[in-house]
Amino acid sequence: MAYVINDSCISCGACVAECPTDAISEGDSKYVIDAEKCIECGACADVCPVDAPQPE
Repeated sequence: MAYVINDSCISCGACVAECPTDAISEGDSKYVIDAEKCIECGACADVCPVDAPQPE
């Protein structure tokens, strides 16, 4: 199952550079993860200061 970014996202962008498949993009109010591209590596969760990326 892909990761999703929950509402605690502060849009800092730390996760974007860490994603090896470029699955993360800026959404309207928070960053979003494209489930088709996500390989569930957890790199985004490792760098997020607010633990917003979570396994779905």
